[in-house]
Amino acid sequence: MDLLMAYWSGPELIANGIILLHLLGAAAVGIVLGYERTYHGRAAGMRTYVLVCLTSTGLTVINAFPGLWYGGLIETPSTGDPTRVVQGILTGMGFLGAGVIMRDGFSIRGLSTAASLWATTAIGVLIGVGFYAAAIASTLIAILVMSSFRMLERVLPHHRVLHLMVASPRNAPSPEGLVRQLADGLGYQVSEWSLAMDPDMQRFEGQLVLAGAREDQSKRIVEALAKAENVSEFRLSPQRN
Repeated sequence: MDLLMAYWSGPELIANGIILLHLLGAAAVGIVLGYERTYHGRAAGMRTYVLVCLTSTGLTVINAFPGLWYGGLIETPSTGDPTRVVQGILTGMGFLGAGVIMRDGFSIRGLSTAASLWATTAIGVLIGVGFYAAAIASTLIAILVMSSFRMLERVLPHHRVLHLMVASPRNAPSPEGLVRQLADGLGYQVSEWSLAMDPDMQRFEGQLVLAGAREDQSKRIVEALAKAENVSEFRLSPQRN
């Protein structure tokens, strides 16, 4: 019992409290930086920035209390260097995080999932060195970020970003002019675009990013493209991360 109580002693709780203050500061900075990206419709938004900043802070601040690692029961680790173990863990997690990030045209998905995996790694490290209170606090903050910030991003003023694939027969006029005219009328701007011909040389395919409108105008875009004679196929999707 005394061994377990060492992890909840006065000095340990003070260290955990200091770590928690650092984590809250990191969350605040991540919110500010992430909202700037969310406002401009970028793929990495508030959730990604908060989780990354939270993780970096947690892994850095624990190095200020090496004497309290493992409940303060081990003055000098008998084997190995714990910081090198942490580095190895983060390297391995980097490969795993990269595996969940996918690019589909102009859309990038999986950034928040990769950041949450990295945050989970930091929480595991905190538990491993014995900072249980800080680990619990980090878990609660991460859960709050992942479950609530998507709704917060929708409520706060921001630029909406839509990804549009539009195709037309080879002998038909390009739908690019129609899309640009439609976008301008609905408050969007074509921020990125690419044009290619399919392998059979039978139709043109355009990939466009529409950004800028404050209100969701997806329905009106779909209705206009469905009526266009020179559009043979289209796909419209909102940006996700």
